[in-house]
Amino acid sequence: MSVTNKALFAIERNLGCDLSLGEIARRCDVSRFHLAHAFGDATGMTVMEYVRRRRLTEAAYALAARAGDILDVALDAGYGSHEAFSRAFKTQFGKTPEDLRKAESITGLALTDAIRHLPQTSAPLSEPDFRQLGELLFVGLRERIFYGGTQTIPAQWQRFMTDHYAWIEDKTAAIPVGINTQDEMGEMAYVCAAEVSRFGTVPNGLTSLTLAPATYAVFAHDGHISALDQTYSTIWNDWFPASGKIPAEAPGFQRHNETFDTRTGNGGVTIWIPVQ
Repeated sequence: MSVTNKALFAIERNLGCDLSLGEIARRCDVSRFHLAHAFGDATGMTVMEYVRRRRLTEAAYALAARAGDILDVALDAGYGSHEAFSRAFKTQFGKTPEDLRKAESITGLALTDAIRHLPQTSAPLSEPDFRQLGELLFVGLRERIFYGGTQTIPAQWQRFMTDHYAWIEDKTAAIPVGINTQDEMGEMAYVCAAEVSRFGTVPNGLTSLTLAPATYAVFAHDGHISALDQTYSTIWNDWFPASGKIPAEAPGFQRHNETFDTRTGNGGVTIWIPVQ
């Protein structure tokens, strides 16, 4: 069973319990970092976003069936107050719990029903090379992204190369990279970055980033760039559990091949993921 399917089972089995990213990861026998990548690449949502949507959906069903006390519904959905529940509910569905209970209908609501099992649709994947790299210094354009929302990345690259790249000091000859970063809650950011030999004056709007020395599993993605998410999902959900390797909780990156064509998205990239 894939990491994501294990997480889906754990979430649905314990939806009414106190769930956290760490607790769900423990039930899947992986790190929070690993689970966040596997689940996000497979579903297009963070783990806790899915939990929130599922709880609010079950609350909507209860309210449409004229559940008695709204506070009881709020508590069942994991909210400590009527006010917090109402805010989250209206943000998700565009109407208040009171409105829904009065209407007795879920018509038109953006519900998230349970994903019982994701089919195994693995991308073709060759065994990676393993390479050790020393400390790497980058300067780049950082923007928050959402799982399933990588269609914004080409425009980010266009802005970086057109408006910022020429102004970065002390660039090396290395091909620019796309760096994936993740915070404690599994939220993602993407950095279009140039490798530098040292940090000089960082241009306005850009950020500096240091990657510590690491051993990387280096995977080839030879298909169109639009299929990159599927390759990532295969790596996190299938390759890591089967290989016995453990991902290091550190940023990974993609480097375009010399044959990569920015006009078409063809030509391939390599995916560099740090491992313990």
